Amino acid sequence: MDIDSASVTKGSLCGQKENGMPLYPVSFYDSGEGLPYAPEDWPNPGDKWSWKVGGRIAASGYFLDRYMYTPIRLREGGRKTGFASKLSLEQYIRKKFPDADVNAFFASFSWKIPSKSSKKDDIELFKPPRETAEHSGSDSQFDDNRCKAGNRVCSSLSAPEDSVSDVMFCDICCSEPGFCRDCCCILCCKTINMAFGGYSYIRCEAKIDGHVCGHSAHIECALRAYMAGTVGGSIGLETEYYCRRCDSRTDLVSHVTRLLQTCESVDSRDDIEKILNVGICVLRGSKKTSAKQLLHHIEMAMAKLRNGTYIEDIWKKEDTAVTGGPSPNVKCAFEFQNYEEPHDHKIGSPEPLSSTFDHRVESLKLEDEIDQILHALRKSQDFEYRLAEERLSAHKNYILNLYQQLDKERSDLSRHTPLKDPNTLLDAVQSRVDQIKGEVYKLKDMEEVAKGFGRVSKHILKEHFGLEVES
Repeated sequence: MDIDSASVTKGSLCGQKENGMPLYPVSFYDSGEGLPYAPEDWPNPGDKWSWKVGGRIAASGYFLDRYMYTPIRLREGGRKTGFASKLSLEQYIRKKFPDADVNAFFASFSWKIPSKSSKKDDIELFKPPRETAEHSGSDSQFDDNRCKAGNRVCSSLSAPEDSVSDVMFCDICCSEPGFCRDCCCILCCKTINMAFGGYSYIRCEAKIDGHVCGHSAHIECALRAYMAGTVGGSIGLETEYYCRRCDSRTDLVSHVTRLLQTCESVDSRDDIEKILNVGICVLRGSKKTSAKQLLHHIEMAMAKLRNGTYIEDIWKKEDTAVTGGPSPNVKCAFEFQNYEEPHDHKIGSPEPLSSTFDHRVESLKLEDEIDQILHALRKSQDFEYRLAEERLSAHKNYILNLYQQLDKERSDLSRHTPLKDPNTLLDAVQSRVDQIKGEVYKLKDMEEVAKGFGRVSKHILKEHFGLEVES
């Protein structure tokens, strides 16, 4: 259910319900397990899903950024699987559990999570843009035919009526007042600029169940959030844009090609530099041959531009020696000036990090990394536990057998016959007692592993557990 007030307080959220369950407000970046914000006992009894929220809150008071994680039993290889959108979770359920009732699954918990706070100083509160460079003016009365964001040049105003049925249904960002799918960035919620052919934004044209996604994002926002360009790690982008709404990928080489064609018709040096800089940031680091060639062409044009070449001559293909080649100092406008391109790093060394990183993407990366470390630690501990259990049990059984032999030898000594020398029997008993004492001392040494293998002496580990420890 939606809350119309743009300034939702903790008190007004208490008592709200979703799918028949009472909801409680949480702080940004909070996390938890189970109901009401994640399923319980699904698909099997005891399975408990977990959730987490980000730092953006809609005007309705609900978090725009919320994540879902699979229960421990469903984690492949011990790695936590996370979902940043309702659609990606739905696709996972349909793939892993084809016979499951998806509607019943989502009805078992609340996807919406209310926030405790709506203070501007505490969070990034989503609000409709009051005024942009594209629509200035004092008219605040909008009829039903106007753009939800109040954008007078929104593409939806000139779109045919039947085009609405071609876009996929969205009840997340598109249900928020002031957000327009056609002209608002899905990452910052501000309107996009359609100047110069719309070079500064990318629209997702992926088909989802026969309908177009249609959500847009500023190239700058996507680059800052590591959702565009070439990104390694678990995201794995290669000159692509990753749509946060539908999880689809869009090739950006063709976008930069159109950007370059648009640039050739621009007569302002400042505007040309802005457009070329976007292309450089998108293509940088790519291993695609087409992207490398395009990047070289753009860098050559940028070098000519900065060397004062006439605009009409910038796009002429010439030998590198004429212009001196691309400038090595061309930097992306979305990066800080002290940022340097990463070189070949040794394994284990941290990569250079721009302070414009997106906490949502980084938090998912860190959680995956920590999950892998903990999984590796658990495997190591399991090995040590099994080894200790095996060796301690074997030595315990050996001592018990010695006790049984001692008991038999004592019995023989107590009822010895003239045929057996009592001194020999006594010596055997005494020898067995000494042997048992020695084995008990060994067991005491072995019990040192209770402190952890890392705190046990190398001699004990080698002597009793067969482990060679390097210095």
